[in-house]
Amino acid sequence: MNMFGKVTLVTGATRGIGKAIAQRLHESGATVVVTGRNPQLLAGWTNLGVLAIPADVTNVTEVQALVAKVMAEYGRLDVVVNNAGITKDGLLMRMSDMDWQMVLETNLTGMFNVCREVIRPMLKQKEGKIVNISSVIGVIGNPGQTNYAASKAGVIGFSKALAKEVASRNILVNVVAPGYIATEMTQALTEEQRADIVKLIPLQRTGTGEDVASLVHFLVSDQNKYITGQTIHCDGGLVI
Repeated sequence: MNMFGKVTLVTGATRGIGKAIAQRLHESGATVVVTGRNPQLLAGWTNLGVLAIPADVTNVTEVQALVAKVMAEYGRLDVVVNNAGITKDGLLMRMSDMDWQMVLETNLTGMFNVCREVIRPMLKQKEGKIVNISSVIGVIGNPGQTNYAASKAGVIGFSKALAKEVASRNILVNVVAPGYIATEMTQALTEEQRADIVKLIPLQRTGTGEDVASLVHFLVSDQNKYITGQTIHCDGGLVI
């Protein structure tokens, strides 16, 4: 599944799942543009010949500048992977307004900002592929993550609606919902917590960033011509 000639934008690509996705697409021959909020972490991409543009997806002006730069550089945008996301966990009764707003603004509004901007060139091209990264938590919920669950459930509903809006222009919009993936975000768990999680997973292991990247790669490749509006779990069977 080579991606030669495909201009691809990956948000939240400085670490974890986003980094694995960007690496997989780069290795497949895609022209990859990565973005994130940490210029130092983005700098490593330039050594690979990847265009790295610092941007905060919650900032509309920065998102507009990001997409404008991609279009000025390459003249088209074929694939977008919205991966940028954060957690601010806590029980609802103790959750601050800021923790609620930060998670919703990054995980849901940030995705909206990017999609609204990239959909214009895709409509003109009459083709494109968008994958929005949600989470199994947006499907099954989890105590202490009402803000995160709400944002990730919102990603799913948003993507279904957008898929219907743009299908007639050959733009495919899908959602990937990872389960428990071994990343920097999950390293805060204790060994006991990780063991308890693994017991719930039929495949008896946590996933890797590469597991998610493989699925995203298929969805944005030329192999996928007829899948849109779907939420595909990458969770080892956790949600069956």
